[in-house]
Amino acid sequence: MRLTELAEMIGAELDFQQAAKSGDVALNELEIKGVASLQEARPGDITFFSNPRYLAKLRDCTASVVLVPMDFAEEVSPMILRVENPSEAFEKVVSAFAPSEAPIEPGIHPSAVVASTAIIGSGVSVGPLAVIGEEVEIGEGTIVGAGCLIGRETSIGKDCRLHPGAVIRERCLLGNRVILQPGVVIGSCGFGYEFTDGRHRKIPQTGIVEIGDDVEIGSNSTVDRARFGRTFIGEGTKIDNLVQIAHNVSIGSHSIVCAQVGISGSTRIGSFVTLAGQVGLAGHLEVGDKAVLGAKAGVSKNVPAGSVLIGAPAKPMKEWKEMNFYLSQLRKLYERVRVLEKTSPDKSED
Repeated sequence: MRLTELAEMIGAELDFQQAAKSGDVALNELEIKGVASLQEARPGDITFFSNPRYLAKLRDCTASVVLVPMDFAEEVSPMILRVENPSEAFEKVVSAFAPSEAPIEPGIHPSAVVASTAIIGSGVSVGPLAVIGEEVEIGEGTIVGAGCLIGRETSIGKDCRLHPGAVIRERCLLGNRVILQPGVVIGSCGFGYEFTDGRHRKIPQTGIVEIGDDVEIGSNSTVDRARFGRTFIGEGTKIDNLVQIAHNVSIGSHSIVCAQVGISGSTRIGSFVTLAGQVGLAGHLEVGDKAVLGAKAGVSKNVPAGSVLIGAPAKPMKEWKEMNFYLSQLRKLYERVRVLEKTSPDKSED
């Protein structure tokens, strides 16, 4: 793609002054052939810069063009395109260069097993070896990938995408435009047992899972059905790979749950919450709206709205930083005490 075409596509401002100084190929002739990160970009590539901590990488970058914020004032080797949001603009560029996805035609593959009582909307695609149970309802435009299983009486909305190997067990409810990546399991039994007569007895898990519109769930993540009632994922929430959401958990709208998070049963997560990687939450907790829990936070108490916590046990960010600073000074303190003990008079006889 020619540079001038690309700039027009994303509404970018070209730094003509820098272009004149560079003495490079005429702008109308400069071609962009690929997209890459700051570290991996080569001549002919376009990249983007939005975080000041990566300025050193930008200075070493050999890309032909870089997308930068409007107020960017550094002199760098790549040609500069100014945009309001470099990351968002770069996303458009990546989409333009990405190979188009092979179209998926509507219809039911001959090897799929579809119950006679299932209601399949118009434009639905059902892939090879998929299994669709009794009284399932699937909304128009939804794509059911190869090897998916949809249990009886489950309802799936419009324009959903179930990638190969996703499993939705009986009576679950999915909204519109839900995306399930490969290996997702929705509605497996909650982890509930009672210890009686010297052995663990399974507690029946009779509830459902309900998922709101525009939710995406990453590969090999699991959402357990409720013991009774529902496990709930709110509209627009995004869940990463390898996340475990236990029975009767409720997550509000537009929250972010990163990889390897584990949420114990009956915990309630608010809206616009961020759970960073490997956060662990005990059961029956409340996490308020817009709270942020840093990576590996261990949460055993309720979290007020708007809190920023990290560590195990989780503490406010400022307190955690202070504590880690003092811990890092223990070696110095130890050495000072040793010196003082050696130089102090022996008071053992006092």
